[in-house]
Amino acid sequence: MKIVGASTVSGAAKLVGMARRAQFPLRAPTVPRGIEPLPSRHPVGGDYDTEWARSPLARVTRAALVEGIMRPLVYVFGSPERVGADRLDDIDGPVVFAANHHSHFDTPLMLTSIPDRWRHKLVVGAAADYFFGARVTGALSALVIGAIPIERNKVGRKSADLARGLIDDGWSMLIFPEGGRSPDGWGQPFRGGAAFIAQRCGVPVVPIHLEGTGRILRKGKNRPSRARVTVTFGPPLVALPKEDARKFAVRIEREVAILADEAATDWWQARQRAYARDTPHLTGPTVGTWRRHWAVSARDKTVRRAKRTWPKR
Repeated sequence: MKIVGASTVSGAAKLVGMARRAQFPLRAPTVPRGIEPLPSRHPVGGDYDTEWARSPLARVTRAALVEGIMRPLVYVFGSPERVGADRLDDIDGPVVFAANHHSHFDTPLMLTSIPDRWRHKLVVGAAADYFFGARVTGALSALVIGAIPIERNKVGRKSADLARGLIDDGWSMLIFPEGGRSPDGWGQPFRGGAAFIAQRCGVPVVPIHLEGTGRILRKGKNRPSRARVTVTFGPPLVALPKEDARKFAVRIEREVAILADEAATDWWQARQRAYARDTPHLTGPTVGTWRRHWAVSARDKTVRRAKRTWPKR
């Protein structure tokens, strides 16, 4: 048996003592007695940092995913018809795209439908609690669709500052003002996020109506089906003097409703009803649940039979 000398034991004891007395950064900082330590914060939700997803390598990867995977899938399931892109010809610079929201199919459809001059420098405002609830889903959302975290109920200061910084750097933004997918096929009232960001950054909002995506992959459905899909771009909107974000959001919703009417009938009839303030609401009739389901089924049949009889502009 080997006997350890007293000098060796003494030396080891000195090293242990030094390690115990070592302070930051050699060991984690201590919390004073009587003070409750702060809970550890994880970079999820609205705190998730997405800057890395806008690096050159990430952008090239995302472009390859959009063009190589999303675009073929969009054509297989939707064969989309895109209407009104010429209404954007006079826009120069970043914009906020605001579309209705019925399906997870909406985002790939938009990423393959927005014109090239915005598509390759575009971020998607995504619900912080849903897409960034965990590190893995947050990383995938940021990389695959270019998502940034946005609070559903309100645009927090951090989200607003992030959006403004990106728009100032030349990025455009896609946001779904309803805050979530439709639960029953009808639209939901628009929240003020898109209006607030556009107003604060001084950029126009492009209203967009998506028709048919709920029949492909509605909320609660796991397997997609094929359906006719139409993307209708509207003329750009800018906030009026002394118009707050809430009133601007109402005007954006009204314009998307006009585009929905255009998709169901034609440009001329939709504009006539808009002039008479008789455009059907996106949110549907305020009646019982079974009546709403019946009405949305009847509406979908009308849309599928509709043929355009007026210029698409």
